[in-house]
Amino acid sequence: MSDNKERAARVGHMGYGARLTEQPADELIQSAFAHEVSDGALLYRGMSLADLAYCVMLCESGLIPYAARQPLLRGLLELHAIPPEQFPFDPVYGDIYTNREQALRERVPEGGADGWLRLGRARRESSTVGYLITTRAHLLRLIEAHAALIGALLRLASEHRATLMPDYTYLQKAHPTTLAHYLLTFAAPLLRDAERLRAAYGRVNQSPMGGGSVNGSRLPLNRARAAELLGFEGIAAHTRDAMWQADVAIEVAAEVVILMTTLDRLAEDLYLFATEEFGYVTLADAHSRTSVIMPQKKNPYSLAYVRGAARASGGALYTIIATNQTPSGQPDNRIFAYGELPRALDRATRTVRLLTGVLERAEWQIERMAARAGEGFSGATDLGDYLSEAADLDPRTAHRLIGYAVRKALEAGLPSHQPLNSAALDQAAQALLGRALNLPEEAVREAQEPRAIVESRRGIGGASPESVSALLEDYQARYQDYQWWEDQEQVRLEVVEQTLLTLARAIAEG
Repeated sequence: MSDNKERAARVGHMGYGARLTEQPADELIQSAFAHEVSDGALLYRGMSLADLAYCVMLCESGLIPYAARQPLLRGLLELHAIPPEQFPFDPVYGDIYTNREQALRERVPEGGADGWLRLGRARRESSTVGYLITTRAHLLRLIEAHAALIGALLRLASEHRATLMPDYTYLQKAHPTTLAHYLLTFAAPLLRDAERLRAAYGRVNQSPMGGGSVNGSRLPLNRARAAELLGFEGIAAHTRDAMWQADVAIEVAAEVVILMTTLDRLAEDLYLFATEEFGYVTLADAHSRTSVIMPQKKNPYSLAYVRGAARASGGALYTIIATNQTPSGQPDNRIFAYGELPRALDRATRTVRLLTGVLERAEWQIERMAARAGEGFSGATDLGDYLSEAADLDPRTAHRLIGYAVRKALEAGLPSHQPLNSAALDQAAQALLGRALNLPEEAVREAQEPRAIVESRRGIGGASPESVSALLEDYQARYQDYQWWEDQEQVRLEVVEQTLLTLARAIAEG
């Protein structure tokens, strides 16, 4: 008999009972059981709270004999006091549930009081509730970090309402804009993420506890009380769905991907803006690192990590999708997702915090951005509008005329920061229309002036300081509501947990 089998035989393998005549095979212990307990520290606290709440509910419902209540809750409180990373998980005892059950048995040896925790409860209920509590906690931490990132973007945008910069499409200069308007490009989807995260949090925060196995229980289990003890907002009513739902995990993982995609898009831009060729932003040394072989380099390593983490979130999503695409009554495949989703949330939280720090300490090269806002004939669009108004040219004709003038200017080697003048427009008009336009030089130049272009964008969502201020007011209100909700939820869950522990101690102490 191997060492593993000897150890299992000495304690009696938890969860195998009398139905099976053999102890688990070494290869099962070293594969499936080892995988499950590798997530033990991650799920431990959630499963511990789930066990305490279930036991308190059973006691309040009169379903556990008085003699068993005190030793059982004392044992559970002892387990709860063990730091998760210090619990001696051992795959020879099976999964996380049976490891905890073995440890509880050792602490409640008399009278089999520990066995009452199984009353009306499937093995997967403990792990499912623990997983939801763990996911809820990780999701709330992500929401906290996410709110801080939105706040940082809004503060930066508020400071830079008048800071000119070039905007780009296809990485080619398109129009003059402001740094504020550019930054709000990312605040907008992050605020949509806030709505999605709150909605997903609400679906995670539904209790499956007390659902029996698949069709409920003949016992009078108080599902509402169990949900209240754990701070769940409601009950996942259908007992079979409550235990085996797949869509909520996929939704949360998908929202992580959506959020991380916004982070990636900002990081990709900053990666370019931090190059010598652009030179728009300088990252703090604390968010950079050097090359081992090229001493002159300052690499934007923080941004590289953000890009990589965003791509990894897609891999986590696919894993969670794939492990849930099973028959409806096949829950054990979820053991691959139990740790995957909390870890994806944790990675996203760390990444959000990193990017927040990068933004808060980055130095924007304001003069360089302003100087380049007028390069690349970036006023051409507004010049076309002016031609339609002043020279009565339809937009297609105005577009052809300006395009011709730009091509001729480039062929002549004129610098791209020099705006087109009235003479250049007359040359184009003679070639294409057979006549000159004779437009006032000052008006032609004013139509292409970056500051004037930005000031003219006064419509809803435009780049003018007035329009940006209106956006900021709206975004700030939404951000403050989001942050307030997150703060209140943190406090609520802390109170719920302390209340549960107080009730458990009161029963344990008699």
